[in-house]
Amino acid sequence: MRSCYAPARSVKARVSTLSVHPVKSCGGLQLARARVERRGLAGDRRFMLVDDEGRFVTQREEAALARTRVARADGRLTITAPGLRPLELPESLAAGTRIAVQVWGDRTEGLLVPEASTWFSGLVGRSLRLVYMPSDVRRAVDPTYAAPDDIVGFADGFPLLLISQASLDSLVARVGQPLEMRRFRPNVVVAGTEPHAEDGWRRIRIGALTLRVVKPCSRCAIPTRDPDTGEAGKEPLATLASYRKVDGKVMFGMNVIPDCEGEIAVGDEVEVLA
Repeated sequence: MRSCYAPARSVKARVSTLSVHPVKSCGGLQLARARVERRGLAGDRRFMLVDDEGRFVTQREEAALARTRVARADGRLTITAPGLRPLELPESLAAGTRIAVQVWGDRTEGLLVPEASTWFSGLVGRSLRLVYMPSDVRRAVDPTYAAPDDIVGFADGFPLLLISQASLDSLVARVGQPLEMRRFRPNVVVAGTEPHAEDGWRRIRIGALTLRVVKPCSRCAIPTRDPDTGEAGKEPLATLASYRKVDGKVMFGMNVIPDCEGEIAVGDEVEVLA
């Protein structure tokens, strides 16, 4: 990985929120402090749901996933949903049956979690399987934007997603109704900038770590789902499309790749290096 240290040009913001989503497309956890690994924040999107062919499944197809909630304690995850008994999982797995899985165009591997597969199948009403990405699996980041050794978990494509609070505040003012940041499922939210200041960042430092800001995030339909019920609407994508559309895609937030591993925390300064 690249050097973790570089001279700062200016201080632009502070981290206001850190979030992980242990199971892709399910409920998230807010953290005061997080470890940054090569794949992103520790524990983020290491579990994923797939269909019987191994293709990834998200709220795009199954709105019921929005109704899941996740808690973490003593190295275990507890997942709850209305009408179902709580599901307990270890935060990480080292052994199990490996199956081939697909995330968008990427083919990779995951460890099958059979008892959890039954739970999620009951939640959505069709056969699903839960898999975990073990530490020896290396899913490469798109080389158009990444270095050869950059990797990612089961996130759509990049280790981290960053959005400024001012960008959301600007969107809320245009929509004319409250919107929660968790609709967009970022890992890092920063406060103290102008709206969409992050669009112009190319390299930043948070605490002692440097990170590359490599690509705007093109948004799918998931932000139109109510994060509590999964009910779909037109907003906020309808409004975003009126001023954040590039080459037919709606952009909101920036994809980020860490240069090194370490810890970041809420309150850390965000310094723009390039």
